[in-house]
Amino acid sequence: MSEKSYDVIVIGSGPGGYVCAIRCAQLGMKTAIVEKRATLGGTCLNVGCIPSKALLSSSEKFEGAGHHYADFGIKIGSLKLDLAAMMAFKSKVVADNTKGIEFLMKKNKIDWLKGEGSIPAAGQVKVGDETYAAKHIVIATGSDVTPLPGITIDEKQIVSSTGALTLEKVPDEMIVIGAGVIGLELGTVWRRLGAKVTVIEYLDRILPGMDLETAKQAQRVLEKQGIVFKLSSKCTGAETGKKGVALTVEPAAGGKAETLNADVVLVAVGRKAHTATLGLDKVGVTLDNRGRVDVNDHFETSVPGIYAIGDVIRGAMLAHKAEDEGVVLAEMLAGQSGHIDYDAIPGVVYTWPEIASVGKTEEQLKESGTAYKVGKFPFTANGRARAIGSTDGFVKILADATTDRVLGAHILGPEAGTLIAEIVTIMEFGGSAEDIARICHAHPTLNEAVKEAALAVDGRPIHI
Repeated sequence: MSEKSYDVIVIGSGPGGYVCAIRCAQLGMKTAIVEKRATLGGTCLNVGCIPSKALLSSSEKFEGAGHHYADFGIKIGSLKLDLAAMMAFKSKVVADNTKGIEFLMKKNKIDWLKGEGSIPAAGQVKVGDETYAAKHIVIATGSDVTPLPGITIDEKQIVSSTGALTLEKVPDEMIVIGAGVIGLELGTVWRRLGAKVTVIEYLDRILPGMDLETAKQAQRVLEKQGIVFKLSSKCTGAETGKKGVALTVEPAAGGKAETLNADVVLVAVGRKAHTATLGLDKVGVTLDNRGRVDVNDHFETSVPGIYAIGDVIRGAMLAHKAEDEGVVLAEMLAGQSGHIDYDAIPGVVYTWPEIASVGKTEEQLKESGTAYKVGKFPFTANGRARAIGSTDGFVKILADATTDRVLGAHILGPEAGTLIAEIVTIMEFGGSAEDIARICHAHPTLNEAVKEAALAVDGRPIHI
């Protein structure tokens, strides 16, 4: 055994893992982080959140130059896409971010144990040929792409989100399987760059789990932009050839199959916890019925001294959820107290307009029998939205009918992911719609739509 021993070893350097490691080090614990990739940052920084947002930003600018800038008096002559340069920009963004995480590890004196980690016994982590001792072990190994039976991902013609971030040319036709966050974001990228995009979804709606009214309006906006949706449909097989992919599609409820053809098929039906290589069965760590590490409210597994956070445990697979869990766990390990309100964790879809939500949906409130009030305000009535030429969507706030406490909010519109933060803050403090309504919001800003929606909860919006 190596002579090296640590207070904490974190397996996985994604947002949950590296943030947990930093907080542990700040609290005086001798800490190491295990990562098998050549760079730190996990899926999020390397092949997920960061590169996809770089391409979303670049493709949005390209589409703006080609279709929208003239509305602002900006005339552009011949427009040409340099996909290689766009991909190079994305790669630089990724490299800068991953190098930043490496710097933070050195700054906080966290050892990087390079290689794939496993847990041969409680209190031990094996990396390559070395075994290290640890008082606390944190599993933060994230998630993998969920496969689809009958469809083999080759990352060339049939791609996962990883392959969709590295295509060497714009496909003429792309089919996206799955109308969730990843499918809509990457479908948007390639639609903007010139592909004809069709999204196939098993359910009868897009964005499962989000507020239904917001999702329906988002679908209408995306359809107006050119994305075609084929809902209540399932993909049962795919054949690749020189001319592309022939995809077999059937009605979800059963019926006659049809064949759809595309140059590239993106499989985006979700993600699953990555636990296969950790040796958890041998050490006695139990998993739930979805293959996630089973933990209690203190992130403890069934084995003392072993903990888990992020995508590998229950809850939304969100980088910021993992980060908060990492911080709370680190503070618990240091003898402090910590808590996460899972009803106050926002989710964002980075299409344009963006889609953001926090807390309960109307469907959830109806199902639980909670009496609530709704306040809505459209961006068509917001001066700043008009000034930037982005008036699709609305802000919707849900508040308790008796106490006025904010129970949830859903935004479809420009900068929705930023606007939602104000409502998250109010919810964390147990605040009301009236609290938002009474706060002075600068004019002219998009944030005024949040204030107006809060006023609308009480039936007194000013600008509609």
